[in-house]
Formats: sequence, structure tokens, C-alpha cells
Amino acid sequence: MFFHVQNLINDIVADEPDPAAANALQEGLGGQFGEMRTMMQYLFQAMNFRGPDGKPYRDLIQGIGTEEISHVELIGTTISRLLDGSPQYQGKPTDPLDKPGSGGATPLNIALDHSNIHHYLVGAQGALPVDAVGNPWSGSYVYNSGNLVLDLIYNLMLESTGRLQKCRIYEMTDNKTARSTISYLIVRDQAHENAYAKALETLGINWKSALPIPKTNAEKFPEVKKLLDLGLQSKQYTFDLGNQSQAGKIFQGLSPSNDGTELDASEQAPAGVPSVIAPERFEEFSPGLDPELLALIQATAEIESAEVTLSFGPLEKGPAIKPVG
Repeated sequence: MFFHVQNLINDIVADEPDPAAANALQEGLGGQFGEMRTMMQYLFQAMNFRGPDGKPYRDLIQGIGTEEISHVELIGTTISRLLDGSPQYQGKPTDPLDKPGSGGATPLNIALDHSNIHHYLVGAQGALPVDAVGNPWSGSYVYNSGNLVLDLIYNLMLESTGRLQKCRIYEMTDNKTARSTISYLIVRDQAHENAYAKALETLGINWKSALPIPKTNAEKFPEVKKLLDLGLQSKQYTFDLGNQSQAGKIFQGLSPSNDGTELDASEQAPAGVPSVIAPERFEEFSPGLDPELLALIQATAEIESAEVTLSFGPLEKGPAIKPVG
């Protein structure tokens, strides 16, 4: 089973909207080496895992796959925030929809030449399950050979390539919103490189001269250096409520990155930060629940509640839905 804590795994720093950065980040979400790929690949490998004696390896892969779910949430939310409005348009709910925004800007003109137009035509200024050129994410990306060594090698390659791409995306933008997420994922990709390299070390392969891949000297990125100084590249979480994970049998000892740190799998999960729902986008005709729809929802809820009461007796009432806007 999976449980959802309504926190983001890392804070997203506020900055101006940047649709071009949002589109670059789509590669890190829905590209061949993006977060949707890592999430699905590791979860399928864990579900299909065979051999009870290999449980520590299954637990390691499953724990990383579970973390990748939160990475999909983080990067998708970041893309949405980068698309939320435009630098020239700060429209108000009371504005006519055809009224130009501040500075004479048409509300959605930025969609024409600064981004993936589908973010505005299809996604209402939100993330999409596509890569940076709009190709839909494909299940054919998922590699699950059934052979432990092959899968671990492939996973290490996947994390290394994903980290390489995120380092490139970092250098494409100076937007603080984008960089706060990119830098976190660069460091966590290194942690996952370490995890799979350590697993392969237990099978006789020494990676100390090769890792981290790529040799980016990522400490030159100030946001990355702060996280490396915290040792985030050498932590791996279990995301295991039942305290049954054996991943710590593998994720221990000196880091394969040869940076002098010790691997630590003692934490269940990071603390995270509060998750905030974005405001409505009236120029996208996505205003949330209007008063008429709210009234219909309340009426329907009262009918359904009455039916439940007839069958099971009165239930405790929760808070009523409050109008939006």
C-alpha cells in the first residue's frame, strides 16, 4: 500500500513565471530519462522482483521508486508554478476576459513564442506527461529485464543520464523556482546513483573511480552545494511505515561517490514542506468551483448523506465546502 502525506518533498522557491524554463523541465518529467520513467521503472522492477533471498535489493529499488512518486509531484508542481500567469499579465478575477493585462499585454500572448503552446491550449497552465518537444510519455521506456545485475546497471545509467540532463537544464535558466527544484533533483539523483552503485559493489563491481556521473563539479551550483553540505547525496529513505525494509543492508558504508561521506538509510522519509494549491486562472477558463456548481455539489451531498443515514444511522458532519474565490 502507499500513503500520501500532503507535503512536497522539497520547497519550491517563489519567482516570476517562466514558460521557457517550464518547457525545459518537461524533459525532466516526461522525457526518456525523466522522473515519470524512474518512478515507473523502479516500481515495476519491485513488483516483478523474484527471489526472497534478494529482499534487500527489492526493498532498495522499491524505496527509491516510492521517492520518485514524490519527485513527479515536485517537478510537476514546479512546472505549474512556472506557467502560472505571465510576467506581463497580472489579471484580476473581476477583469473582463478580453481586457489586456498590465502593460498592454494580451493575457495568453506569451504562449505563442516562449513555451510549449500545449501548456496553455491543453493543460491550462499546468504540467503535462510529455517531454520538452511534446512527445507523450511512453511505457516502452520502462526497463525490467528480470535479471538483478542488468536492472541495477540500467538503473545506474538512468540516474546518471537524468542527472546529466538536469545539470544542463540548471544552466538554461536563472529562475529561482526552476533552480530550487532542479538542484534538489541533481543531488537526489546522485544519492540514487550511490544506491545502485553500492548494490552493484555488493555483487563485485567497484565504481569509485567512475562516480559521480557526470563529473559536473556540481558544487559550483550554489543551491546544489547547500544540499551537498547537508549530506543529502548520501541519504536514502525507506518510505516504509512497517519498519520492514532491509535496504539498509545495502545502503551503508563509504559512499561510492568517493566524497568521504557515509551512506545512511536510517530515515523513513524527509520532513517535506507544506503543499499549497495554486490559485484559479480565469484567463484559462479554469476558475475552480463557481457558486452554481457549489450549490449543486452541496445538494447532491445532502441527498447522498440522507441515503447513508437511512442505511447506517447518522454520521459525523465534516466541514462544508467553502466557496472558491
